[in-house]
Amino acid sequence: MAGIFKAYDIRGVVPTELDAKTAYLIGRAVAVFLNKSPILVSRDMRTSSPEIAAALIDGITDSGRDVVDAGLLSTDANYFAIGHYDYSGGVQVTASHNPPQYNGFKISREQALPVSYETGIGDIERMVKENVFPPAARKGKVGQRDALADFAAHVLSFSRGIAPLKVVVDAGNGMAGRMMPPVFGRLPITTTPLYFDLDGRFPNHEPNPLKAENVRALQKEVLDRKADIGIAFDGDADRVGFVDEKGEILPNDLAGALIARQVLQENPGSHIVVDPRSSRATSEEIVAAGGKAQIERVGHSYMKATMRRLKAPFGLELSGHFYFRDNFYADSGAIAMMCMLNLLSRERKPFSEIARPLRRYSTTGEVNYEVPDKDAKIEEIAKTFRDGRQTRIDGITVDYDDWWFNVRKSNTEPLLRLTLEGNTPEARNKGLARIEPLLGKRAKH
Repeated sequence: MAGIFKAYDIRGVVPTELDAKTAYLIGRAVAVFLNKSPILVSRDMRTSSPEIAAALIDGITDSGRDVVDAGLLSTDANYFAIGHYDYSGGVQVTASHNPPQYNGFKISREQALPVSYETGIGDIERMVKENVFPPAARKGKVGQRDALADFAAHVLSFSRGIAPLKVVVDAGNGMAGRMMPPVFGRLPITTTPLYFDLDGRFPNHEPNPLKAENVRALQKEVLDRKADIGIAFDGDADRVGFVDEKGEILPNDLAGALIARQVLQENPGSHIVVDPRSSRATSEEIVAAGGKAQIERVGHSYMKATMRRLKAPFGLELSGHFYFRDNFYADSGAIAMMCMLNLLSRERKPFSEIARPLRRYSTTGEVNYEVPDKDAKIEEIAKTFRDGRQTRIDGITVDYDDWWFNVRKSNTEPLLRLTLEGNTPEARNKGLARIEPLLGKRAKH
């Protein structure tokens, strides 16, 4: 059980770190924490999910709360169902993009408000460890609900006139394989599905589109099919990545900039929330489209809270989480996909041509370094680079005229994460040569 209670979710290896008994106790704690009925529970396609979800539901009902069991859903559909049906909260049983032996829980309050360690997971951890729960006056009831059709209709409501595009979609044997067919069936596109069979063993590749090796099959299929776009979902389908018609990966911060331009056409002058790892091009595109770029620290609870405060219609993270005000401020891979199909349909130009002007800077991407004392290292960086413009929204960001970098802490590992960008490859390399000696050994992942 030790270490499974994370910053934004609960996650661990089954059964050594997370088993049915622990899932039951977590269910009891969730029921006490949310303190209302009904509570939505849904799950992904992992081989351990049926047992873990059943134990979770038993724990919730033994604490006297009613459950709506929605069965197999993507995480973004879980968020939608909580908000759309006005449930008092919900739990998605998933370990997102992690390898098959993992499972866990993403917890939300009413209106899909996220529960982080600071806002509830810490309390749930304490209750689970104490294992003392108030007696329930009655056992809660379990009902069922199929949210698939309503979710598909919700995703389709973001359509703005889709052209007959050729699209390749890699579901990675994850939940997109269930959630996307009802959407595609009502669009005038030709779809080539890759790995749509639900298989929690992930026999083809890890369901993480952020890693280049996981999109190679998608890239090849896009080229072979002469498709207009390739789309890759992660395991629980709340994240998405894009490949252009030349098979080139489009970084998610630049994909977010393209979506932001569309959103700002319907919401002129609005704030768009971006994370501090995003390219300068992203903020520049937002401003050029009449919006205001608001930097917020990485993590869905922070992004969603700032979006709600500013009533921002859209937010984005480099990791491929795209957030929408009209989706209860929650992230959705499916809605981001729809926005990109809108873009291609309206522009009637090759995807690579649309994206080319945004590829104007040179980036390292996010690189991990093994650093035992993360806080001390960040202070050392601050002193070393005191000639630059510094901000402390998430770790430390230092800006120079021709390059910038962000160094932030991993929430769970002794790692510092560096993102560095230069106006040119030379400026990027110059900056990297300055900071990398301070950071030391690159991590293997």
